[in-house]
Amino acid sequence: MKRFLIFSALILALSSLVSAQAQTWSADTLGGKFEVRYFDQGRDYSGPVRSSVVRLQSEQPSDVAALYIHGFNDYFFQTEMAEKFVQHGFGFYAVDLRKYGRSLTAGQKRCQVRSFKEYFPDIDSALSVIAADGYKKIVLMGHSTGGLVAAFYLAHHPDVPIDALLLNSPFLDWNLGKKECLVGAVAGLGAVLPNVSFMSGSGRAYGESLNRRFHGEWTYDTLWKSLDPTKVDLGWVRAVNSAQNYLKHHTMRIDQPILLMYSARSIDAVNWSPEVNRADAVLDVADIRKYGMQLGPHVTAIKVEGGMHDLILSARDVREPLYDYIFAWLAERVPTPENHSTIDRPAVNIYCRTGF
Repeated sequence: MKRFLIFSALILALSSLVSAQAQTWSADTLGGKFEVRYFDQGRDYSGPVRSSVVRLQSEQPSDVAALYIHGFNDYFFQTEMAEKFVQHGFGFYAVDLRKYGRSLTAGQKRCQVRSFKEYFPDIDSALSVIAADGYKKIVLMGHSTGGLVAAFYLAHHPDVPIDALLLNSPFLDWNLGKKECLVGAVAGLGAVLPNVSFMSGSGRAYGESLNRRFHGEWTYDTLWKSLDPTKVDLGWVRAVNSAQNYLKHHTMRIDQPILLMYSARSIDAVNWSPEVNRADAVLDVADIRKYGMQLGPHVTAIKVEGGMHDLILSARDVREPLYDYIFAWLAERVPTPENHSTIDRPAVNIYCRTGF
């Protein structure tokens, strides 16, 4: 408890420095009441870097906020998710990590990273501004690579004032089939040749399954979230592999309650078909389940029938019951006046439940 209070005090102290390191809030490209703020994160091996935080404030008094971390080849654009959280009494925040989305600057290599610890200041800045806005409880959320980042962060910060962790198809292991035996060697090369790049995949089936111009429901900036496979460098492979291995070798490190969510099945597809819209076309859901259950002693794991890789971008008949489950689960752990524990938990296809 003492360490928790010390960490909370440090976050509050950091929040007093935010104004010196960041611009003020301004209207975001998403429009409406969404606002964005940029944070100077100093310099790294590529030059100056920054992170950005988007917020949508709760219209009712609340002391609970949600912080979302996007995935690879991604940025925050999921306005429906933000609005759902606000409707349930949460303040909503999302961080665009350095070299992603809003945080990209001229000349930067998109998604470049050499260690996931580079993202820790980006998350710290987001937490500090949430504290400065007066919120006392925080739910951390991460999708895919963002789920790996969130879990890796919490495993290194056991006393951070986070009350629950939501993981949406977290990237806890590679999905490369027989090629996975080569990952260790490739990651090793990343230590000496971090800037050597290659394509991260083949085909655009998943991109087309999301985008409104093809077979999806969603509109987003394809310069920040491309439809085609994205180049990555060996340094990125090393960073991902190191974070995954850390969590595999340091099991049960996260004491907060965890909601682990994944699709009921995976699909291997280069070209789009209707099945891509009803399955995970990126990761192996068996790996998500296996390694997700090892993250901590209080994991609730659910498989979502008909879910896509980004579950909250699934078809409406899938995502609406999932939202109901998420908020019922949160109501038991981080209640708000609009989202309290008298809500009945809806039926969702549950694989396993431990702890709480």
